[in-house]
Amino acid sequence: MNKNVNYFCKFEAILLKNLNLMATTAESKAKKSLKQDGYEQPDFYVLDDLLTEEHKLVRSSIRDFVKREISPYIEDWAQRAHFPYEIVKKFGDVGAFGPTLPVEYGCGGLDYISYGIIMQEIERGDSGMRSTASVQGSLVMYPIYKFGSEAQRKKYLPKLASGEWLGCFGLTEPDHGSNPSGMVTNFKDMGDHYLLNGAKMWISNSPKADVAVVWAKNEAGRIHGLIVERGMEGFTTPETHGKWSLRASTTGELVFDNVKVPKENLLPGKNGLGAPMMCLDSARYGIAWGAIGAAMDCYDSAKRYTKERIQFGKPIASFQLMQKKLAEMLTEITKAQLLNWRLGMLMNEGKATTPQISMAKRNSVEMALKISREARQMHGGMGITGEYPIMRHMMNLESVVTYEGTHDIHLLILGNEITGIPAFS
Repeated sequence: MNKNVNYFCKFEAILLKNLNLMATTAESKAKKSLKQDGYEQPDFYVLDDLLTEEHKLVRSSIRDFVKREISPYIEDWAQRAHFPYEIVKKFGDVGAFGPTLPVEYGCGGLDYISYGIIMQEIERGDSGMRSTASVQGSLVMYPIYKFGSEAQRKKYLPKLASGEWLGCFGLTEPDHGSNPSGMVTNFKDMGDHYLLNGAKMWISNSPKADVAVVWAKNEAGRIHGLIVERGMEGFTTPETHGKWSLRASTTGELVFDNVKVPKENLLPGKNGLGAPMMCLDSARYGIAWGAIGAAMDCYDSAKRYTKERIQFGKPIASFQLMQKKLAEMLTEITKAQLLNWRLGMLMNEGKATTPQISMAKRNSVEMALKISREARQMHGGMGITGEYPIMRHMMNLESVVTYEGTHDIHLLILGNEITGIPAFS
């Protein structure tokens, strides 16, 4: 508690500020927000007893943030395929960026249970919003902290933590998704700088990013991380249009045409494919928690809708099939909550393995997809409209099940762990 006292004081101040806003000048907006977002978290096995007061304070702060800053607007953003860039600074203000990194760099110094809770609450609002936050923290700030120099940490982390800057992570290429070691993006040593060439695809945050952590091969074929800044000549970030999923987040490419990268922008702490894979482990852990948030939102909506929807003279929640569906949803959510809590404890102890993280990511997303699809049917025709969050969650999860390692790749990671025989090499 002592080492985090400043951070939790910050959370308390934010919480009080949120309450004051909802009670004063933004009263009418707050009432609308509360009406739209009456979410109640399912906790059938009383997992709250496993959480500290600090965990609950973090959750309250982020939940209030989501109810005020995301829930009232997310359907409109998704319908218009609009990324609200102003949310970046607001995420920084509420402490959503890099919450496990040290306070000396403007971060939270929190544990991994807190990080999971933050991702769960944000994705309960929207997967695209969680993608914005988790890319910034796990895929941009984490490698700069873990593999960067002290000068790099001091230059980039405070601005990324505050939301002054937005970052992105460049690993996936047009012809190399599940096989990142096949990347062709490369850099050459030109004496006083590096010359970077290549392209990355399906990059969250890229069209608006101020910095990109890019993975490329040197002349010996060894993978290294480089920090590329917006404004460097030859560096462009074309936006990806026409998405049916993650419509409220911004996605694009990274294109490098003879980009001169200063030598001090090379991450010195680690090279090889293991470096970006460590970043992906951190991101996948956040996804494991985040997907449960989407599932919880679908379950909560289905429970309320079936109790309000009258057919044959009574609420449809009174019918056996509806009760069966709700019971199965709650069971799967509870199992995932327990799995993730244990994984969070292993992360705190530095004992979590890549296969363990793969199991949790795979389980949570599959569970959330099934619940979203079931909830869509329970809402009937209303389930396809923006009046309810179901179809938006379902479409978002179709991306989440693919990125940060596809569903089948995580299956093979577990298969390799079980048998000792790699099926993908």
